[in-house]
Amino acid sequence: MFERFTKDARAVVKGAVEHAVGEGAAFVDDGHMLLALLDREASRASFALASLGATRRRDSIEGALGEARRRAGLSQADTEALAGLGIDVSEIVSRVEEAHGVGALAGGRRAGRRPGRALSGHRPFTREAKDTLVRSLRMATARRDRYIGDEHILFALTVRPGLVSEVLADHGVTHESVERVLYGEGAA
Repeated sequence: MFERFTKDARAVVKGAVEHAVGEGAAFVDDGHMLLALLDREASRASFALASLGATRRRDSIEGALGEARRRAGLSQADTEALAGLGIDVSEIVSRVEEAHGVGALAGGRRAGRRPGRALSGHRPFTREAKDTLVRSLRMATARRDRYIGDEHILFALTVRPGLVSEVLADHGVTHESVERVLYGEGAA
């Protein structure tokens, strides 16, 4: 599959790994791919993200991803659903952080290092991130494109349920809006 990736799509995958390594994460996830997409310039996905205003709201997007990581990856929808059951996620996060330090719930995401061993640059992709890459192939196939571009990765992130699609939607980036910007199709 990777041989069908364009130069831009390969750069997103490599950029996602760099983001994971940079933050010391144990795995490459969808959030890292979104950050790598936001890094891109002069590509189809970067055009879509800039046209939809996501590029200039990068700080807000990074903040939303960071806050969700602080909540152990729970999205705002997850948090609201738990609140409906009487579970105050903010209170739980506060108590855990009082006992174990800020970011304690995101601790499982950090790469472990054995004493005396350097932290390698290799980071495996999470199951969800692998699924995003497979979905990008399906998006390309559905459009009858013979390549997988960074726009297909963006499409895949918008349709995969979870934190990243929720953050994108909160910032005006949905499957329909990307389709409209890139192909003049879909609802606004």
